[in-house]
Amino acid sequence: MNSFGARADLTVGGTTYEIFRLDAVPGYERLPYSLKVLLENLLRNEDGTLVTADQVRAVAEWDPAADHGAEIQYTPARVLLQDFTGVPCVVDLVAMRDAMAAFDGDPQKINPLIPSELVIDHSVIADAFGTPKAFRINADLEFQRNQERYQLLRWAQQAFDDFLVVPPDTGICHQVNLEYLSRVVFTRERGGTNQAYCDTLVGTDSHTPMVNGLGVLGWGVGGIEAEAAMLGQPMSMLVPPVVGVKLTGSLTEGTTATDLVLTVAELLRKTGVVGKFVEFFGPGVAAIPLANRATLGNMSPEYGSTCAIFPIDDETLSYLRLTGRPESQVALVEAYAKEQGLWHDPDHEADYSLVLELDLAGVEASIAGPKRPQDRIPLRKARKVVSAILTEGSQAPEDLVGLDEASAESFPASDPIALGDVGRSALPIDRTVKQKEIPWLSDPVTVTVGDSETTIDNGHVVIAAITSCTNTSNPEVMIGAGLMAKKAVELGLSSKPWVKTSLAPGSRVVTDYYEKAGLTPYLNQLGFDLVGYGCTTCIGNSGPLIPEIQTAVDDHHLNVSAVLSGNRNFEGRIHPQTQMNFLASPPLVIAYALAGTMNTDLQTDSLGVGKDGQDVYLRDIWPSVAEVQAVVGEVVEADMFSKGYANVFDGDQNWQGLEIPDADMFAWDNTSTYVRQPPYFDGMPRDPEPLSDIRGARVLALLGDSVTTDHISPAGSIKRDSPAGTWLQEQGVVPKDFNSYGSRRGNHEVMIRGTFANIRLRNQLVPGVEGGFTRHFPDGEQSSIFDASRRYLDDGVPLLVIAGAEYGSGSSRDWAAKGTLLLGVKAVLATSFERIHRSNLIGMGVLPLQFLPGDTAESLGLTGEETYSISGLEGATAAPARVTVTVTPDADAGTSREFEAAVRIDTPAEAEYYRHGGILQYVLRQLLAA
Repeated sequence: MNSFGARADLTVGGTTYEIFRLDAVPGYERLPYSLKVLLENLLRNEDGTLVTADQVRAVAEWDPAADHGAEIQYTPARVLLQDFTGVPCVVDLVAMRDAMAAFDGDPQKINPLIPSELVIDHSVIADAFGTPKAFRINADLEFQRNQERYQLLRWAQQAFDDFLVVPPDTGICHQVNLEYLSRVVFTRERGGTNQAYCDTLVGTDSHTPMVNGLGVLGWGVGGIEAEAAMLGQPMSMLVPPVVGVKLTGSLTEGTTATDLVLTVAELLRKTGVVGKFVEFFGPGVAAIPLANRATLGNMSPEYGSTCAIFPIDDETLSYLRLTGRPESQVALVEAYAKEQGLWHDPDHEADYSLVLELDLAGVEASIAGPKRPQDRIPLRKARKVVSAILTEGSQAPEDLVGLDEASAESFPASDPIALGDVGRSALPIDRTVKQKEIPWLSDPVTVTVGDSETTIDNGHVVIAAITSCTNTSNPEVMIGAGLMAKKAVELGLSSKPWVKTSLAPGSRVVTDYYEKAGLTPYLNQLGFDLVGYGCTTCIGNSGPLIPEIQTAVDDHHLNVSAVLSGNRNFEGRIHPQTQMNFLASPPLVIAYALAGTMNTDLQTDSLGVGKDGQDVYLRDIWPSVAEVQAVVGEVVEADMFSKGYANVFDGDQNWQGLEIPDADMFAWDNTSTYVRQPPYFDGMPRDPEPLSDIRGARVLALLGDSVTTDHISPAGSIKRDSPAGTWLQEQGVVPKDFNSYGSRRGNHEVMIRGTFANIRLRNQLVPGVEGGFTRHFPDGEQSSIFDASRRYLDDGVPLLVIAGAEYGSGSSRDWAAKGTLLLGVKAVLATSFERIHRSNLIGMGVLPLQFLPGDTAESLGLTGEETYSISGLEGATAAPARVTVTVTPDADAGTSREFEAAVRIDTPAEAEYYRHGGILQYVLRQLLAA
């Protein structure tokens, strides 16, 4: 259909494309850039059934003051996956083929209907480090550990249409997306016509908005939503509020893109942008290099927004040329953007729900932590925060960060603390307090590392990692780090012996320009040898600490730290032995590796003694903006990107040597510990059954605020004595071959056992205990969450999770929802939800319920020991959207009361997913009926 007469032709470089003109819709000019992209999407896909003219008008007539707009059906141009989330997607699609065949349907209907691109980047672990051989050692170990998974992915590439796989040791998905996969303007033949339209995507990683810096609208979704998109299902969404951030000025000397993004994360988290679009505009946009824009987009999950987008301008075109895109594509992007009113005009201000202003000149050097990315700490105050943590034993970020001048001065004043005195308060300490209650009371420990004796103490940095998509895509901060390394080595400095150092860039281009600039030898001399091209430390693949340091930390309960140039530092994520984890720019990562401790003022304290016997300070090795830009201009060339991505899908000998069968149906191996046929379709009827109330439910976990998907979803290393570790050993897997939870996401047996097993989880049913434990009722026996869930399932008892605010924030891990379902949880009752996890719960058939305003588990006196009934669902053939249900907790003593809770099924499409028992079941039934 073409209700608005929007279809037109655009000729660029002799090629004619069909486009759908935005100016055919009255009022489009006032819309923010991001909503113009949505408007084009609806215009092009209008069919009168799924996408209607009313939906087009709903976007055009969007009310900036509304909490949300109307429901629309959004169809992304493509899907981006990484291997941790991509493997379960492929496993589920293969299982859907099996289910389709079991219902006598056509298995070939289970096939991606839009381009889907998977980048293997999450599996490499920084086992080896500090040696030129580290990359090869880690790459070989990666293949040894993940051969079964990689065989599945190679099979999928040949079995599924429109499915491409970027092999391991190539780069991080978001950087590869930014540098190679993104088109900005997409072209595709449709009905015999060559169309040009806005490049849009959804990705199975929460940091997908990194590509927003390129003007490409995309955000993170759960794997189950991505699978539906791959199968051609439009995504139901409500037109969101759009927060405009007006940028003015420019960054000052000594500040980096990392400092900017930490400042923006703090500002927007305080403002409240969960579920909203964020859009940057204004005269300061021109002063933001595209790599910095990508850094800002990347961190949007950390401040809670769906996306954080920049419009298309000359900087976009310059970046496309720099990264080796064909000139014909660059010309198309320019012509299309200007024709459609998508070109940035710094003097035009669209209608926004809220406008914030940020003067870039006010940004200062910062870090973030110790356990949340939004908790920015100005570098000049970092020592006070760390000293407070060590001397007061506090880890609560709300007590330590968000530092205005007044609160900063309320921290305990402390005299300069020498390295040997880290953790010593200037005030008397009662050292009779039990260590297990306040672990920072431990004394320093003397250890021998290599041939030298050294002292390790509280506050020491034991991991310094330049890693993650956030910063390694940015030549300015990466070259800045390299120049710092050069100056430090020339002055005679070295990293402290207790620090595990690593370099894991997001693409091979980084090491290419390091080599050309002659900076690699200096980085290596400080221990920042290449360990792999992947996420590594940022997702917990940091590998073991230096053995002697690991033993000292464990035996003496030392409070030590990691510093990384990443985007996440949640509890238990980076490494099980680092209680403090700080995000910092790549140059500051090197500075902290040189200092060896967080309990230092980098702006005033010496980093060490140089070869001339003089103290060396950060100011002595920090490169100027002019120095950095001169090197970037000299060594970063388009030819590097063209050559680096010329054979991007080929892979190395390990990849090419994988044996894969030529078959349309996958042959499951029931002995595999990596890939198992999932149970989602077991016993599924061809038609959905009416809904029923939940009766006699028990609470599996009673949780507080800010429980992230890192707390819920299995991630990081697998402990020997954990339920997952025990199961693997029962299958004959020895602990050294456990690999990570992420690498075993294709095996539900492992993942169920790792759900809610984070070492920092605090379940209030077991006060004073950290980790994946609960109590089973009515006997009150303490056990692992998995073991308790098995007992409940055996007895036919449904389960409930009760939580506080911001439940499910963090990475968009589908297993946080899948594991919840497979543990037997029927509903999650929380004070508030983060967007993606709430959607994922519905996608797996788990009911999200929200306390009404003013209610919390504490205010209602809920202990978690009660038996719960949830009524208001019984007999419904359509799931209730935006209604309340009655929750009745019955105490074992016989007392009973009830309260109302809101059903957080927000759209009719979500209601259909829930009615069918999940999005996979819904899609399968739709395809069966087609």
